[in-house]
Amino acid sequence: MQFLNHAVLVMRPSIIIKLLLVILVALVLFFAIGTILTSPAPTSVSALSADFPVEPVQIPGRDHVVVHGWLAQGKPGGGVVLLAHSMRSNRVEMLSRARFLQDKGYGVLLIDLQGHGETIGDKITFGLKEAENIEASVDFLKQRFPRERIGAIGTSLGAAAIVLAKKNLKLDAVILESLHPTLEEAVENRLKLHFGDYGSVLLPLMLWQLSLNLDIAIAELNPIARIDRLNAPVLFISGTHDAHTTQSETERLYASARIPKELWIVPGAKHFNMHTYAGREYEHRVDDFLSHYLKRYEEDD
Repeated sequence: MQFLNHAVLVMRPSIIIKLLLVILVALVLFFAIGTILTSPAPTSVSALSADFPVEPVQIPGRDHVVVHGWLAQGKPGGGVVLLAHSMRSNRVEMLSRARFLQDKGYGVLLIDLQGHGETIGDKITFGLKEAENIEASVDFLKQRFPRERIGAIGTSLGAAAIVLAKKNLKLDAVILESLHPTLEEAVENRLKLHFGDYGSVLLPLMLWQLSLNLDIAIAELNPIARIDRLNAPVLFISGTHDAHTTQSETERLYASARIPKELWIVPGAKHFNMHTYAGREYEHRVDDFLSHYLKRYEEDD
């Protein structure tokens, strides 16, 4: 018995050291998450097929950031639509939308937000700096198409960037897909998806990391605080089964927005490409909304 007790005592320091090392590694990894979440996602954007000719554009922005994108002409009087992708993606995500919109007569500009695709950026900032890319792109379209009405479609990060723009964009129509009302809810929803109900326990530390990494108060990144400043007709689109941005969260954004406004909750849809999921119904609703506010055909006649 004395021998066993002695063996346990010998093993205890080793076990404690190993346990401390595991805890230390876990803490280091957890504290690194903030850096990982804000790290850029550059990609080389492949060439488009010949059946969708585009003009590559480079739009000068703030802090020497040049926004890379594709521009496709529409019919005169048909309006022009800016397309902004989701987080850790690039302009290719919006390609199917661009094709159907051009078929309907709209011009389209697909851009890579900063830190994505071919647009440089040190960090992903959850809409803060990406909003400057939106501002530069809207200015570009207004200079390039002075007689056209201009709209925008943003999904997730792209939607947040549109809403968080500090400059009055003076858009004629906006479509916001899968947009979170607050960054806190967006982060908590994702933590719960990975860690269950225990994810909420990690939320304060995660938000602190992000705030420290971005050098900004988290409250500055809440679209719901600025949605009433979006002085444009707006269509909100979200899914009934979206666990990243819930239906009730979208309904809160809708309630806070100015009129005119519309809400489309897509049955069965989760947090993914709404055009891919809803297909013809998506095209019908989006075209119906945009054509009402953007097209000038009748005026030209």
